[in-house]
Amino acid sequence: MCGIAGLYAPRSGARRGDVHADIVRMTATLAHRGPNAQGHWLADDGVIALGHTRLSILDLSPAGAQPMVSHCGRYRLVYNGEIYNAAALRRQLEEDGERFRGHSDTEVLLAALAQWGTERTLRTLDGMFAFALWDMQARSLVLARDRLGEKPLYYGWHGAQLLFASELKAMHVIAGFKPALDREVLALYLRHNYVPEPLCIFRDMHKLAPGSWLELGAAMPGQLPPPQRYWKLADTVSAARAQPCTLTPAAAVSALEDTLRRAIAARMVADVPLGAFLSGGIDSSVVVALMQAHSGQPVRTFSIGFSESGYDEAPYARAVATHLGTTHTELYVSPAQAQAVIPELASIYDEPFADSSQIPTVLVARLAQQQVTVALSGDGGDELFAGYLRYPLAHGAWARMRQVPTPLRVLGARAVRAIAPRHWDRLAAFATPLLPRRLRYANVGDKLHKFASLLATSDPMLMYARLISLWNDGGPPVRDIALAPLHGLPSVAGFSAAEFIETMMYLDTCHYLPGDILAKVDRAAMSTALETRVPLLANAVVEFATQLPLAYKLRDGKSKWILREVLARHVPRALFERPKMGFGVPIDSWLRGPLQVWAAELLAPARLHAAGYFDVAAVERVWRAHLAGAQNLQYPLWGVLMFEAWRDRWGY
Repeated sequence: MCGIAGLYAPRSGARRGDVHADIVRMTATLAHRGPNAQGHWLADDGVIALGHTRLSILDLSPAGAQPMVSHCGRYRLVYNGEIYNAAALRRQLEEDGERFRGHSDTEVLLAALAQWGTERTLRTLDGMFAFALWDMQARSLVLARDRLGEKPLYYGWHGAQLLFASELKAMHVIAGFKPALDREVLALYLRHNYVPEPLCIFRDMHKLAPGSWLELGAAMPGQLPPPQRYWKLADTVSAARAQPCTLTPAAAVSALEDTLRRAIAARMVADVPLGAFLSGGIDSSVVVALMQAHSGQPVRTFSIGFSESGYDEAPYARAVATHLGTTHTELYVSPAQAQAVIPELASIYDEPFADSSQIPTVLVARLAQQQVTVALSGDGGDELFAGYLRYPLAHGAWARMRQVPTPLRVLGARAVRAIAPRHWDRLAAFATPLLPRRLRYANVGDKLHKFASLLATSDPMLMYARLISLWNDGGPPVRDIALAPLHGLPSVAGFSAAEFIETMMYLDTCHYLPGDILAKVDRAAMSTALETRVPLLANAVVEFATQLPLAYKLRDGKSKWILREVLARHVPRALFERPKMGFGVPIDSWLRGPLQVWAAELLAPARLHAAGYFDVAAVERVWRAHLAGAQNLQYPLWGVLMFEAWRDRWGY
């Protein structure tokens, strides 16, 4: 795992010494992503400069150093990520006559690009990556990114220079770099609390879309060809429909387990210590169980605990770890320790980002990094195997709502919202012992209020849009910007009205997974030089998951049915059959308590008015309502607060 940076200036005429100084500064800002070494390369004419910070994982020798030149001398590469099928690709290349100096996956990737070309190589890769390739003969630059967006890559023109880097902070060291904020993107950010791919908070800057590559020849400054897609989830879904899974449920469970075993084994290859995050939930427990089955020694596992009721999953993780025999490390975090991370977030996430689970994610990454350099995670299971509560909730609600006149639904919504979430939580606490385990949910009040916001919708896609939107009544409070409810979501052409759950899963995989989940984990882990690997997003796992019928994912009222069945072969059901909790911290109570002064300063009306980004009255109404305890409005407030903290950090 590494950081990459570069400048491409085909017509700038900049002095070579100035370009060299710029690439050195850009690379230095990414030292946290690769503390083991820094490398730079500058073309003789100063047209292209490449920088790399190295976190040594495979081939710790100088043979794995970057920027790397191809054996033929034609290509230069900087690359961030891991190619898990590198050994198989290496054998193919050796059959074609290629010879290798070391055993890094970087060398394999570069040889494949030199021998097979960009698009063919990209289609063969199973891994996470972002790379820049310079062709010294054709004088062209290629930027590319992995299928689902595990590794980041920003790019855009700054005057006569095209800048690109793993993180935006690398661009801030370039003289005069202060692009305008895109207010429409700001509104989308507030709607979701992350900036969706391929957008960027800055006008004229971009994130390369997952599954894409971009080639620039002697481009004119300001001009960018459209990225080319080498992989689309929609194509994988279409192929799965043409050849759906015909296995029996038991056979499908075995086939998934075999597929996961291979994916996990490939992701356990490293020349450095390796472990895994373990929350005690289905996804991370499956990953750890199969890691332990593959390993000849106890796997190192890590979890974070909180003393606050409703947020502590550490006992569940501990029970799974004990059963599997892992070497388990847990850290119970005090509110003060968790809150101490907050001032760092605007630097770690140098684009506005406001999923509050970023706080425990940073903490568990720091815990793991004390013992390992690589950690496997269970991300992706919810999107691929129907794990989010909103899937059955929205599907069931839509089926029932159509039978109830809209005026009655509106009245029902008012009745639900007339009772504050905390009072619903108290009522639920009395009823919980009488309910079956599958109906015992955490944070019942928040969920009921979210459900109430859906009751007046007239279309299933509008229902989905409201489910994933944090500002529904009146929309995000960005001045002079009004967004349509479905603005910014990928096209769902090809999905029928009867495939509501499949449509939601598709949208989450294209939108929420790269924009929120993968960005959160990458920045948190790389801020402390920890590589994370995500076996549930292996090519074969994604392809198998899309072939499965929905009944193998949602079955008998249970989400992720097939993953549960795989896990039950390794862990007793009593250790994991419980309501989904999520991975969060009690931001709602903190904002009324220890964080209130900090938040009030950032939300001061005079301050917001002077900046000119927000409808100040709308923000103030939400803040007052939250402080009064009438509603839990932590999510929209956290978005505004993280933007304001980001604005302070980066001078906007």
